[in-house]
Amino acid sequence: MSLLRTLGNALVKRTMITRPDRSVRLVKVSRTDFHAFSMLRQICTELHQLFLAQHLSSDTATLQQGNGNGAMHAKFPGALEASFVTTPKLALPENIEPIPIYRVMNSEGMIDDPSQEPNLEQVTVQKMFRDMVLLNTMDKILYESQRQGRISFYMTNFGEEASHIGSAAALSPEDWVYGQYREAGVLVWRGFTISDFINQCYGNAEDLGKGRQMPVHYGSRKLNFVTISSPLGTQIPQAAGAAYAFKLQPNNQRCVITYFGEGAASEGDTHAAFNFAATLDSPVIFFCRNNGFAISTPSKEQYRGDGIAGRAAGYGMAALRFDGTDVFATYNATKLAREYVLRENKPIVLEAMAYRIGHHSTSDDSTAYRAADELEIWNTVEHPITKLKHYMIRRGWFNEEKENEFVKSVRKQVLSQINQSERIPKPDWREMFQDVYEEMPTHLKEQLRMMEEHVEQHREHYPLKDFKQ
Repeated sequence: MSLLRTLGNALVKRTMITRPDRSVRLVKVSRTDFHAFSMLRQICTELHQLFLAQHLSSDTATLQQGNGNGAMHAKFPGALEASFVTTPKLALPENIEPIPIYRVMNSEGMIDDPSQEPNLEQVTVQKMFRDMVLLNTMDKILYESQRQGRISFYMTNFGEEASHIGSAAALSPEDWVYGQYREAGVLVWRGFTISDFINQCYGNAEDLGKGRQMPVHYGSRKLNFVTISSPLGTQIPQAAGAAYAFKLQPNNQRCVITYFGEGAASEGDTHAAFNFAATLDSPVIFFCRNNGFAISTPSKEQYRGDGIAGRAAGYGMAALRFDGTDVFATYNATKLAREYVLRENKPIVLEAMAYRIGHHSTSDDSTAYRAADELEIWNTVEHPITKLKHYMIRRGWFNEEKENEFVKSVRKQVLSQINQSERIPKPDWREMFQDVYEEMPTHLKEQLRMMEEHVEQHREHYPLKDFKQ
């Protein structure tokens, strides 16, 4: 390179003169200069030939020795790691080994491999258990509340409590969460209160969302939990983008986790999110809750491949599948995933295998598409709360009397809060015009004025007494 630089500088100085008008004029050169130019031309020709040999197919092609005969082959830019073969061979899905299911604790609460026990403190395990019990108890009461016509809609989390609590426990409180609609346990772990849950479901003036969302569409700026949106899958690309933004910040220590079901994984938004995250190297955890059913569609009709984790390799992402009814497996998997995405600045797909014990929602009747006896093992032996209870008994950490008292206490709190939330008025209806813009624009001010006039003229037709004034 030093020879080229020397020759180049000499030739430029001796053969070119820059005029005042910035144009260039060639001048006569000596025999020595001509000899130097010839040397430079020969070197440049050789470099050019080498460049072509290494870039036969686009800018990423390279030399490859084939079959030991020195033959030159191109590496296609779309498959840089692929080798050449001389006979066609179909890549059949049945020949691909399914991703195994990582498990720490069996149905009896015993640790399969002692090296995998997370060795959590007693107080942490007890919080895990009680948070799952609280969620389960609250679900039962609010489900019945909807059946009584007191709220319009509800979705339970029965059978998936461990995937919520185990993953939440492995995250930092500063990590952002983009939920779907069946991750209430993550909020429980982070400190969302019973009153927060119930006020949201009743859409009253104390609701953090100001009554603008359907029930179970929670959100909390304080807890870094982005408000849930009804359209399926929209949160997944948003999470990929948020994680990319975090990566661009100096000394970033935050990641993003987004939850979704295997049904939502069929949405186009999931493909876009996977591809964005993989190509942009976003530190995002794609947490799929594969509970076996997308409303009434069983997983066997939802996809033909190896679940959702099996798709990760096609996007160039890491993946891990685990028992979502095992709170310790969930904890270990999420902890490992968080360490990976922050260390490597790359995404990962987690697939929590579970079973949705409850109906999809209060708008669904699952008895129409699955037998009741199918639920029995999942609601007893394989239930995540039962497994953790067995573990705690073996450790001497479980007190039946105290836990029964805890359940009674939660029931009392939930029922009392329902009574209070029903009495709290709805938000001021004028708030529907707020919070879209930092400053309300003229056209919204005009709409608000017209609405106020309309309501004033027809007060008898509106239940204004139910709204905060």
